[in-house]
Amino acid sequence: MIRLKDNQRSVERSPGVTMRVPVEPDEMYGAGRLYAHITVQPGAALDFHVHEGEMESFYILKGTACVRDNNNAVTLTAGDAIITPDNECHGLYNDSDKPVELMALIISRVQGKNGSSRPVSTLTNS
Repeated sequence: MIRLKDNQRSVERSPGVTMRVPVEPDEMYGAGRLYAHITVQPGAALDFHVHEGEMESFYILKGTACVRDNNNAVTLTAGDAIITPDNECHGLYNDSDKPVELMALIISRVQGKNGSSRPVSTLTNS
């Protein structure tokens, strides 16, 4: 299957955060719930959240972002990745003056049973 970018679902996840979805959850054989290209504008964030029954990975394609991995805050740039296992927390804040682009993948811990994520607090640049 070929899916050109004009045929991919695009959503605004929150102010300053857009997602383009090249593979829909029902096409992932019950193994996951998200595969997306995410753009985070300057000053915007993917809020700090915990994953339950799943893991999520971010792979930075372009830009620089402050990423919080549980209690550790680091700066990631193009080519860097973060993997957030089941029952752990992460978030991303774009404190630069250019958009950050990343690929996100959420995989279920148990095939056929999607996990979930829930906010923990708001990630800021502090």
